[in-house]
Amino acid sequence: MSAMYRRVCPELLDELDPDDPRAQRSRRDLKRVHRAMGSLTILRQSVSQLRLAAPPMSIMELGAGDGTLLLRLAGAMRPQWKGVALTLLDRHRVVGLKTLEAYRRISWNVNVVCEDALRWATQPVTMTKRYDLCIASLFLHHFEEPDLRMLLAGVAARTEAFIASEPRRDQFAKLGSHLVGLLGTNAVTREDAKKSVAAGFGEDEISSAWPKEGGTWWTREFSALPFSHCFLAVRHRARAAYAQHGC
Repeated sequence: MSAMYRRVCPELLDELDPDDPRAQRSRRDLKRVHRAMGSLTILRQSVSQLRLAAPPMSIMELGAGDGTLLLRLAGAMRPQWKGVALTLLDRHRVVGLKTLEAYRRISWNVNVVCEDALRWATQPVTMTKRYDLCIASLFLHHFEEPDLRMLLAGVAARTEAFIASEPRRDQFAKLGSHLVGLLGTNAVTREDAKKSVAAGFGEDEISSAWPKEGGTWWTREFSALPFSHCFLAVRHRARAAYAQHGC
């Protein structure tokens, strides 16, 4: 058990109108935060660890925000990942036209879905699409354990593989959250950074909330420097090592 108990509090950015200048500034701040956290590197390394038997042709990002983090991943995975159908799901429609055009230039087909993630996760599986890969970055920490379990059950029912990169809940990350103002961030981002770490994860907390389907999934949970905590899951049938070596 982590020495810091997990505490989930509403974050300011989630409460602001998307057109509020403070919210717009905070979303720009998040690009700096992702770079400071090494989010793109973490996602690329996580993809490598999944050892997918084939490049994903359909991807969903939960809590996608403005879609720019996945755009950076899309650029980094060229040319292996081509013609991907990407779904960006968020409560607010904040994906810009320039971002959509950038996806089109690399031949990714993007569908922006404005929907609550829990509502999506609890719909009948027959009513929703299946994905080769689902990604959540700085998103799962918004949910208390009961809702987190429902969300992850919905993810597991709809995807072949899952990557989550979240704030790590420890003293070093807590220190980092108090220094995020050095990146030039606004008051919203500075306050939310502290809340994010308090609601973050450690040890095997995401694994404990993942559906128990014995023998179906390969999973791994680990800390990633400097401030992240990650969880990976892939169905054995979608993993190259399983297909080739039966392990």
